[in-house]
Amino acid sequence: MPLDKNKTAETIAKHRLHETDTGSPEVQVALLTERISHLTEHMKAHKKDFHTRHGLLKLVGQRRRMLDYLKTRDIVSYRDVINRLGLRR
Repeated sequence: MPLDKNKTAETIAKHRLHETDTGSPEVQVALLTERISHLTEHMKAHKKDFHTRHGLLKLVGQRRRMLDYLKTRDIVSYRDVINRLGLRR
């Protein structure tokens, strides 16, 4: 389930690198983190929803790959994203 437009725009505005940035790795990781947290809350209420669990695990893997890319490309930006989003890594 996609996030609502207001939440998405707010997340993009908070993590973008320049005025028209919507697709940088930093923004993509932030959007994936929002979707992951939303699905995690859903899974707390619906423990046997295995289709959602599968989608959640795919999103976590996608975020992991994006963070690995960011780490090889720009370590300072990687550390900044990890700290701002509060991820354990």
